[in-house]
Amino acid sequence: MPARGSAITERGRTVEERGPGPVEVTLKVNGSEHTMEIEPRVSLLDALRERLYMTGAKKGCDQGTCGACTVWLDGQRVLACLTLAMTCEGREITTIEGLADKGELHDMQQAFIAEDAFQCGYCTPGQIMSAVALLEEGHAGDDGEIKEWMSGNICRCAAYPHIRAAIRAVRDHRADHDADRKPPRGPAGGPPHAPPRL
Repeated sequence: MPARGSAITERGRTVEERGPGPVEVTLKVNGSEHTMEIEPRVSLLDALRERLYMTGAKKGCDQGTCGACTVWLDGQRVLACLTLAMTCEGREITTIEGLADKGELHDMQQAFIAEDAFQCGYCTPGQIMSAVALLEEGHAGDDGEIKEWMSGNICRCAAYPHIRAAIRAVRDHRADHDADRKPPRGPAGGPPHAPPRL
């Protein structure tokens, strides 16, 4: 254990040891920076909910088993209850509150409403954050793959068929949109309506 105040290595860079008392931490959440004083053991979930009053990420199990606290860290989904807040400095944190764009719901949020993909709604923020990431990761090929890659998010109301329907709806809509943007191709990859080769 290094002496207090000595330099240690964290993710390939040298940083000063901090703690065990409260430390100043600056977190970038949904594009805005927030500076606070917290103990080193404070989880990202508690910092978000109790210090920044962003209560979208839910405290379900507080053990990393239910997925209700799912947020993104540099675009990757993480369980906020198992992530120490002070390790997130200098990284981009995105919560469900940052998903909508200028008041317009994200297409996954709209799909969850359209497909009735929630009942009590407690797990819904984590489900949506995981669902959006799942599409970005390319893990929505079929229902089996969706089930596997969403398995870390538990819905105690068992709305799983509707959740999968919402994910499929967004996946298919995006695929159709991408297809519409590509120029049509003719036979053998030639231009559309290419004259037959003689």
